[in-house]
Parts: sequence; structure tokens; C-alpha cells
Amino acid sequence: MKKEKKSRIRLFPLILAAVILVWGVIALWARPQNFPGENPMMKDGEMPLLIAHGGGNKEFPDNTLEAFYNAYSVDPRVMMETDVSITKDGVVILSHDVTLDRKTNVTGDIADWNYADLMEQKVDFGYTNPTEDGKLSGERVKFDFGGQPRTPLDVEYPEGVTPRDEEVFLATTLEELLLAFPENRINVEIKQEGELGMKALKEVLRLLEEHDAFDRVVLASFHDDIYQEFQRLQAAGEVPETFMCSPATDGATKFFVMQLLRVDTFFTDKMCVFQLPMEEMGLSLATESLVDLAHRHNLAVHYWTINEPEDMEHLISIGADGIMTDYPHLLKAVYDGTYVD
Repeated sequence: MKKEKKSRIRLFPLILAAVILVWGVIALWARPQNFPGENPMMKDGEMPLLIAHGGGNKEFPDNTLEAFYNAYSVDPRVMMETDVSITKDGVVILSHDVTLDRKTNVTGDIADWNYADLMEQKVDFGYTNPTEDGKLSGERVKFDFGGQPRTPLDVEYPEGVTPRDEEVFLATTLEELLLAFPENRINVEIKQEGELGMKALKEVLRLLEEHDAFDRVVLASFHDDIYQEFQRLQAAGEVPETFMCSPATDGATKFFVMQLLRVDTFFTDKMCVFQLPMEEMGLSLATESLVDLAHRHNLAVHYWTINEPEDMEHLISIGADGIMTDYPHLLKAVYDGTYVD
């Protein structure tokens, strides 16, 4: 019995050494290229991509065409971040919420409204109303900037572009955004889930194909069912090789844990970019090592939603590929070195 115990004791260091050796080999193993070819979501200069969150939703009402024109006036190469839902009559419109209560002068689920009625009634998307669980919970509040009201006339439009309306921020469709900015990169987050989310995704894919936009539009969703459909579409070859997507929370968490353990060589999800907060559950995600390791997978790293200059400077220093902000003018000033506190 004592001899067997001694044998086991002697064997343990050998097993431990073998495990460490295997782990070391795995840690040094070449990482899979999760996105094929050149990744359009990588920064293409010294500075990260300037990404306008909802078009820059502290400067103009978010997810309106006017907000995106404002962001374009800041930097014609701006990347645009938007959220979409599908209406009752099958039109994909820009909206952070799946209801109209918070951002407009009407109420109800977007899926219960026709786009045609939104336009006929000139529903105004220029509000920041109080809501609870997506429902109006107080008096409506018009959007303002620094205490001053905004109208579509306050936007600096490109030459040849005129306001759609002088007073109302009208509903904006994804197709309008694609047509208005044919060269810009766009992040499209699908807000609905389940059957509605799948219906919205199908229509988004149709629009990307019709407007030849697969190489500049990345799709995202916080809903795992939508992300799993992204993966299925790619595995089945139902989308072009240039199809780009970002993972839901579970996918990002999986990579974060795997990279900490240095076993991310087994991370094989087909995607092109991580969209991350700087911190989650007390853990810093804004590190140079995480960005570098993502790059070894040919994956870009974008951070949201960054509104403080010191955070912007930190993300520049770690090599982030994109910074998403509510204040495009502020981020541009940081990039240009003209920001003054």
C-alpha cells in the first residue's frame, strides 16, 4: 500500500508537467483567422475609427438621418452605429427602442405601426421622453443640446442636400441611410428578437444584397438567437464571404475567458469585431493585451460608449480599432489634438 502511495506521489509531478507542457503548446499555437481576408473594421490609420453612436445621440436625436449628417460633417469617413426594428408593413427603420414611446410624440410597439402611417402622420423622432419598461411614464420632453432646442435646420448638410422637414425629425429607414452614405462603414444592431428579429434580419440581408453593402456593414445583436443565426448563415454559405458580424454577450464572454486562459486557439466563431465596454463586472476589457490577441485572430475591437476625453486617450494608447461616442465633435477634437478641458 505504501509503495502504491509513493508511486502516485511520484507520478503527480509528471502529470502536472505534462499538463503544463500541453497548455504551453496550446498557448503558443497559431490563432485561427476568425474573419477571412482584410478586415474592414480594423482601424486604417493611427487613430481608431470614429464611430457615431446613433449618429451622435447627444448632439442630435439618435437614429435620425439628421444626426448622421451631423456626424458626417465632423468627419466624412465617420463610421455610423445604428439600431433597427421592422414595422408592421415590413420596413426596417432606425430606432434604439422597439417601442416609440421614448423617442417620439406617439406610443406603441414599432411592430404594430406601419411605416406609411409614421410618415403620413409626420411622427417626430426628436424626443427624449421618460419611460418605464419601454412605456411612456411622464410628460414628453423635446430633444435639446446644451439647453437649446434642435431642429433639422441646425444640421450642417453636405452640398446639394436639403432638410427633409424644417421642424420634424422624421422616421429614417435603413435603406435611406445606405443610400445617403454609400461609402461609409455602418454598424447595424438588430433590436427585436424571436420571430420579429428573424424577420428584421431577413429584410436587412435583402437590403445589403440589393445595395451591395456586405463589405461595409457589420451586423450585431445582443440576442443570442440572432447571433446564432449569423453563425448558421455563414456555415451554410447563405451569405457572402464578406459578411460581417459581432457576437452577442455570450460570444464576447467566451473569448474573454479563453484569452485569459490562453486557450483562445479554440475560439472559432465566424465574426469580424468585438464591441465592448471598457469594463464589465469589475474587469477591465480595455487592455493592450486583449486588443493584440484579438488582432492575432484578425478581429477588430471597438469600445462603447465613450464620452470622456481621458477614456478616449486610453483607448487610443492601447490600439483600439474603433471608439463609439455620443459626441463626435469631442472625439474628433481629441483625435486632432485640439481638445481643451
